[in-house]
Amino acid sequence: MLDNNLVKTGFVTIIGRPNAGKSTLLNNILKQKIAIMSDKPQTTRNIINGVYTDSDSQIVFIDTPGIHKPKHKLGDYMMKLANSAIKESEIVYLIVNVAEKFGPGDEHILNIVRELNVPTILLLNKIDLVTPEKLLQTIDLYKDLYDFSEIVPISALNGINVENLLKVTKNYLVPSIKMYPDEIITDSPEYFIISEFIREKVLQLTSQEIPHSIAVVIDKIESKDNDKKLIIASIIVERKSQKGMIIGKQGAMIKKIGSMARRDIEVLLGEKVYLELWVKVIDNWRSKPNLIKDLGYRDDIFD
Repeated sequence: MLDNNLVKTGFVTIIGRPNAGKSTLLNNILKQKIAIMSDKPQTTRNIINGVYTDSDSQIVFIDTPGIHKPKHKLGDYMMKLANSAIKESEIVYLIVNVAEKFGPGDEHILNIVRELNVPTILLLNKIDLVTPEKLLQTIDLYKDLYDFSEIVPISALNGINVENLLKVTKNYLVPSIKMYPDEIITDSPEYFIISEFIREKVLQLTSQEIPHSIAVVIDKIESKDNDKKLIIASIIVERKSQKGMIIGKQGAMIKKIGSMARRDIEVLLGEKVYLELWVKVIDNWRSKPNLIKDLGYRDDIFD
């Protein structure tokens, strides 16, 4: 029995290929949205910590960018960030989309896992999209490739087997005092989560040309006398043609982005929001480390 002041604690790093379902899983575990989701690869660019607390545990889940082959300096940044989180892991979740065929990207991630000396739990995600026979074949495949601490089939989107996953995870945690107050669900700054919600709506609403060439910067957050919070943000693109696409005909697209983002932000903050969006062009910003730093990404990754 645990001391009254102690609970099971630990850090769990979630890794996997782009679109494997890492952010979806984190949001499901927390029962609140803090990580953005879209059907575009490489949606997650930064580390996001989600804090799960119940009566006998506190687990910090670290959502990482999808592991992929970088094509520019921003891609380099994302992979260095993911690797730094993996190296500091206490427990690793490797999440795999069972509806996709095993390929070179999966083998690359397995090579990373093989170098770790921490409990690694394989999560076979999207089990609702495959037959039981296909699921069993995938389990057999991965059993032959690596000796995972656990293999847990789940559906991150529908919450299938997520509660069982948490029970299994607790077997690998150690007793300690809580790291955060019970009400905390993330230690990411408010402005970062808000900027991510705006970027998510651009990803969801725009064509393939735009999503990976944008960044969002929060210029101002200010409480107003009318009980609304004023948020001014800039959407950064690389070309003038992209600016026109973001704004849309007679401003229709940017209005839709703002309206959808505002709803998520109001849920997050628990108050009414006035959201003002601007679009700025910074040529080829993803290939310039100094600009990447200026846009709010971590300085130490490029050191």
